[in-house]
Amino acid sequence: MSNPTPSILVFAGSARADSLNKRLARLAADSVGQQGGNATFIDLRDYPIPLYDGDLERETGIPEHARTLRKLLEQHNGLVVVSPEYNGFITPLLKNTLDWLSRPDQEHEGLVLFRNRVAAVMSASPGGFGGMRSLTLARQLLNNLGVTVLPDQLAIPRAPQAFDEEGRLKDSALQERLDRICARLVNTLARLGAE
Repeated sequence: MSNPTPSILVFAGSARADSLNKRLARLAADSVGQQGGNATFIDLRDYPIPLYDGDLERETGIPEHARTLRKLLEQHNGLVVVSPEYNGFITPLLKNTLDWLSRPDQEHEGLVLFRNRVAAVMSASPGGFGGMRSLTLARQLLNNLGVTVLPDQLAIPRAPQAFDEEGRLKDSALQERLDRICARLVNTLARLGAE
């Protein structure tokens, strides 16, 4: 009996229409498909969620878009999280999204959603470090939620110059690194699925 194809949810922690990190997330989704996985790219701009507020949660429960994202995450056993760097940190959008997704909902314990998930983290930044500081924090946050994060990561410095007009990476070495990370994620999930 063959193992199911690993399914991987891909998103960036940016709402900007022309986000460099969304470009990288789309490339990662394409690469996951080329490596034998089944990728779903989503734009968090399509799922607006209010800033987490315990009083709001108590009064109205989990927001509708957070519930939709929870269902999407339930359908995928892997993640690619692409985080811009804001003042050396992950974005408020990424943190807020994960905060809402980790909340208990009726009979569902919040953190169960993240258990047995495997993720890769990536970043693109106009600066010379490529968002390395945000990657450390994205990794820490995902680990705290119970996600296993691959040691491999990708940081793209000077990102406005890194992409061509079609949104592809100009540097073939960076594309090869992206493909290696996506292949490792797909292969790791396939091995786990065989156990």
